[in-house]
Amino acid sequence: MTASTRTLIVEKADTLFYEGGVDATSFADIAMAVGISRGNFYHHFKTKDDILDAVITRRIARTRDMLDAWQDQGDDPRQRIVLFIRMLIANRAKIMAFGCPVGTLCSELAKLDHAAKGRAADILGLFRDWLTGQFRELGAADRAEPLALHLLSWSQGVAVMASALRDEPFIHREVAGIEHWLANLPELSPSP
Repeated sequence: MTASTRTLIVEKADTLFYEGGVDATSFADIAMAVGISRGNFYHHFKTKDDILDAVITRRIARTRDMLDAWQDQGDDPRQRIVLFIRMLIANRAKIMAFGCPVGTLCSELAKLDHAAKGRAADILGLFRDWLTGQFRELGAADRAEPLALHLLSWSQGVAVMASALRDEPFIHREVAGIEHWLANLPELSPSP
């Protein structure tokens, strides 16, 4: 029971941190969402930073799982990159309501100059490294990481604008634009 309660606390905290922000979410908010007393809550987590650490660990694991799934689903690097790009469409409702879960967490922790900001940025690093590998497979060589960062920053920009404007057609246009950009990178060709 303890492990499942702890897991439920982390899941609820993750949602509350995403939807309302880390700073604005209290122990009481999380305990209420889980349906446990504050005393029982403190049995599992002593500080909000302990919860944040568990949430970041959860997000890192979920990101790795997603990247592994994309690796298995795509027949070639371009198809795998398209899976990343289309994440904006698959998650459009939440992105329009709350922004990108990774980008918003990184931004909030940076503004707070929170000690966990580096660990949160590690999630973006997972995407960067995975995209770099895909571009490398396409033959980008020393341009692989700059291309990965360009794509990652483009997708983050789309998420910010989608959240600010609440404009679903904008997301679709931008995703189509990113896919067009990817399809027309002439210097790239799959590795033999």
